[in-house]
Amino acid sequence: MKISKMIENIKKYHKGYGTIDDSTSRDQILFGNPDQECTGIVTTCWASVDVIRFAIEKGANFIICHEALFWNHGDHTDWLEESKNSVYLEKKQLMEENNICVWRNHDYIHSGIPYNGDYTDGIFIGLANKMGWDHLIDNPINTFDDSLVCSTAYEFDSQIDAQDLAKQLVDTCQLNGIKLMGNEQTKIKKAAVLFHVFGDAKQAIMDTEKSDIDCLLTMELIDFTYAEYIRDSGCLNRNRVALGMGHFNLEEPGMEYMLTYLKDACQCDVPCWFKQSGDNYKYIVK
Repeated sequence: MKISKMIENIKKYHKGYGTIDDSTSRDQILFGNPDQECTGIVTTCWASVDVIRFAIEKGANFIICHEALFWNHGDHTDWLEESKNSVYLEKKQLMEENNICVWRNHDYIHSGIPYNGDYTDGIFIGLANKMGWDHLIDNPINTFDDSLVCSTAYEFDSQIDAQDLAKQLVDTCQLNGIKLMGNEQTKIKKAAVLFHVFGDAKQAIMDTEKSDIDCLLTMELIDFTYAEYIRDSGCLNRNRVALGMGHFNLEEPGMEYMLTYLKDACQCDVPCWFKQSGDNYKYIVK
């Protein structure tokens, strides 16, 4: 089957089919020719050079990633071409020489995949599956009453020590480490995925204050606003902690989970692999 037909079928599998505007969606062909027969599929969060090399080794010519390929939202490459960026040119050459096609599945997979007779976010159900939390999902649509600052929440059967949960996440998700902010003695009954915090965090702070969330699993979390609030919460002995996993680390299990339904979604039986793009950071500790 041609890659273009597979992409069409995968889109139809998701809840957002028919409502997502393909002309403005993030979910575009980021590189390569989709009108070639697919020899194999590799799913990943980010199509790094290492992921591309893995696909080549496996004989796969189709990579499905969740994030941008060339380091900017929208994957604009004119500035890279004009400046003759050497890393861009070498990465591009690697894909060209091996007929690699890269498609981004972001908006569709977040819109929902079939799950227990309904649809749920395909990324965060992946995290639940990876951690064995499938039965713990409290609300897969919206944690708070009137905001979308947080996504999926997980309510545990019994309390978990913050440091123990951090270690479980590091071990199970194969991370190099995790940042713990707030009260390290927190007893966690409910955790939730916090959306991106790039600066202003007024809404996130207000939502957290009125919620029963003990632990925030964070994507981007810079050193001011929300991080300051969590730190002061800890200084005042609030039972609340943030575990800074990082954007890609939090979402990557969703791309691994994609293997469980990918052949049904694309309606073609081709070899499929998941390749973890991996933790972006190494930690030097005292």
